Amino acid sequence: MDSALYVFVEDLRGEGVDKVLDRVSAYGVKGVTVTAAYHQARDVTPHGATRLTLRGDGVHFPPPDELFADLRLTPPVQPWAGERPLDEIRTACAERGLRLHGWTVFMHNPTLGLANLDLTVRNCFGDRGSPADLCPSQPDVRSYAVALARAVARQGVDSVVAESLHFAPFGLGGRHERCLVALGPMDAFLFGLCFCDACMRRAADLGVNPEAARQECARIVSGVLDGDPPAQGEVTRAALTAYAGPEVVAYARARSESVTSLVGEVSSVVAAEGSTLTFMDPTGAYKGHADGRPSAGLAAHDAWQSGVDLIALGDLVPSFAVLAYARDPARVAEDAAAYRRSIGKNRELRVVLRPGVPDTDSGERLAAKARAARTGGAQAVDFTAYGLVPFDVLDRIPGALG
Repeated sequence: MDSALYVFVEDLRGEGVDKVLDRVSAYGVKGVTVTAAYHQARDVTPHGATRLTLRGDGVHFPPPDELFADLRLTPPVQPWAGERPLDEIRTACAERGLRLHGWTVFMHNPTLGLANLDLTVRNCFGDRGSPADLCPSQPDVRSYAVALARAVARQGVDSVVAESLHFAPFGLGGRHERCLVALGPMDAFLFGLCFCDACMRRAADLGVNPEAARQECARIVSGVLDGDPPAQGEVTRAALTAYAGPEVVAYARARSESVTSLVGEVSSVVAAEGSTLTFMDPTGAYKGHADGRPSAGLAAHDAWQSGVDLIALGDLVPSFAVLAYARDPARVAEDAAAYRRSIGKNRELRVVLRPGVPDTDSGERLAAKARAARTGGAQAVDFTAYGLVPFDVLDRIPGALG
């Protein structure tokens, strides 16, 4: 099985490239998915050179000048990028027969967002309150995403693993956030919809009335902020139609055109650079991140909430990585099967599992979930992430692959 382990460049630099990759090889995986371009984070790193690691926005290689010279957005660059760590990692992987995948974060970038607020999500009230979230409808953002994909592909990776190449949900905008209002899931969804000029133009081109949708979202969310009871239940198209009306649902669905066209362009340029694109859908992580107990709706059925049209993308993208953050092996199998039905039988499906807390409490459970993923139609089971869990948790991986 072509499995991979997700690894941060900081792990490899701190512990030593050879030491980490020797350990990774011993787990039985066939590749590593390494952060080529990542975002800000503060992580507890139990066996790292530092036990609390701060990560910054930026690429781990010098970005090619010719790709970004005429663009408004240029990726932040990690302090050690001049050392070209990806070159060393690529060579070391080749020596061990490991495939190298370039983990690339696209739209989620607080550094770029804060410096270019007009390119970030604008909510129904006109607020630019999500500086971490670049809007995939914005032409400057789209040009940046295409150039970044080319740049990562040129690092000699076997695939570019695209994270956040879509709209983000409300509530993931940054640190030290406070909301003391009881927003229901549908209220939060409406609060997070982007009504920037680019999004509204694209919706209008598809026959949607964007201003009517914006006004209805503002009316509903204003009511809840003023004390109306929040909406209950999961976000489904039927429930949202009853709650906010068909124009809002049509506007939300229209966002998939921005995402689909952008992903298609990115996939094409990655292929032109001699690599392949793996599109990551994080819906399973949104649903199960906190405790591994996702709500009833299957992740593949809820992907539309981020503008992800899996059926359309199945015609454009050769590979998909889906995050199955669930304790129950049966749920992993159901999620995998739903993705398989959506993307088609001829596309690669990779299911990404967390080997430790909060959704995996033993090697037996991890092995059961890996079997369940394969039963659901996955060709590969990947694991995230090397630097975030203790060694005894990583030691569960060989049994899961066996």
